[in-house]
Amino acid sequence: MSTFLLMCFEFFKTGLFAVGGGLATIPFLREMAVKYGWFTVDKLTTMIAVSESTPGPVGINMATYVGYEMFGIAGGIAATLSLVAPSLIVICIIARMLEKFRNAKIVQGIFTGLRPAVVGFILSAVISIFLNALFNIEVWKASGVITDLFKWKALALFAVLLAFYLYKPKIHPIVLILAAGLAGVLFGF
Repeated sequence: MSTFLLMCFEFFKTGLFAVGGGLATIPFLREMAVKYGWFTVDKLTTMIAVSESTPGPVGINMATYVGYEMFGIAGGIAATLSLVAPSLIVICIIARMLEKFRNAKIVQGIFTGLRPAVVGFILSAVISIFLNALFNIEVWKASGVITDLFKWKALALFAVLLAFYLYKPKIHPIVLILAAGLAGVLFGF
């Protein structure tokens, strides 16, 4: 199977099983990075940052980004359509049937079981991104020096922005995103 078709299949599969929204696509993207080597986990962190800071749904933005990085404009379009196609198909089927079966115990059970699974997938992705963005685990393993474990600038920026977000909740996230980008430029992240 060609790499282009494999990419389309992987994004179709991601769209079919990434229940819970855009952030639920992150574990699938991480698997693509590890399994196929199409991009690194470091590059995934960049993709997430770009996808979060651009307009539109994060999962679709990431599919477009990966497709574009791999195959240019055609790849971006193909990856995006591959990711969205299962949702369109499934939602059309579910919309017809849900009205009939909305109160059925089995349907309620399915949704009750899916909620913690979705939270688990998202939490797994968040932990992976958190560790990759703020810590140099591989460097630390190689050196054994505890100070090599931390990405000090990133940790400081994280702490400052988190404090602002917690203590000044009325600050719009756009301001924090712009501040983070500016800090990255000024302090050479």
